[in-house]
Amino acid sequence: MIRGASSAVFVVDDDATLREAIRTLLVSVGHYVETFSSVEEFTLQRDKARASCLVLDVRLPGISGLEFQKLLYAAGDPIPTIFISGHGDIPMAVQAIKGGGLEFLMKPFRDQELLDAVQTALRRDQERRESEQLLSEVLERYTSLTVREREIMALVVRGQINKQIAAATNLSEVTVKIHRGQVMRKMNAASLPDLVRMADKLEKASVCPR
Repeated sequence: MIRGASSAVFVVDDDATLREAIRTLLVSVGHYVETFSSVEEFTLQRDKARASCLVLDVRLPGISGLEFQKLLYAAGDPIPTIFISGHGDIPMAVQAIKGGGLEFLMKPFRDQELLDAVQTALRRDQERRESEQLLSEVLERYTSLTVREREIMALVVRGQINKQIAAATNLSEVTVKIHRGQVMRKMNAASLPDLVRMADKLEKASVCPR
């Protein structure tokens, strides 16, 4: 395994010739690729630490691609999946996409179709990971706030001015101003809109009520 690779494409197909053809194609444009003959093998050896996508054959011995997709969904695993099949039909494709699949390619597919799908999938997974990292950082800052500071923050992001916040909390405007400054500092917010965006992220994560 190339530890320096920032992202990986995982290919699961029981056809060794096709696996190698896909690996060769993807490696030729700079992707790091790992191949597996079954979803069981993939599950045991997969590296979850890096941005990645899955190129998955629909028909596999043991657990099929569609069955494995259901298991991934049930486990809350968001890896972007590109289905490939030599025996697909419209209902199967619809099922794959509705189940969270990013793309459904019929064999033999054009090289560029697969390359485009992989590029989109890796970008999507990288964006998801960056978003999760940002949320984690914002949450860490939010947990550093005192109960009073969280109360002040909630009122600030609703658009209330210091005078209104003072009336709502039975504090002096000077005290509110101090708490407000502490909130901005601890949250590392450069401006009120910046703080509001952070509050939006926390609200969507069911952490910070608005």
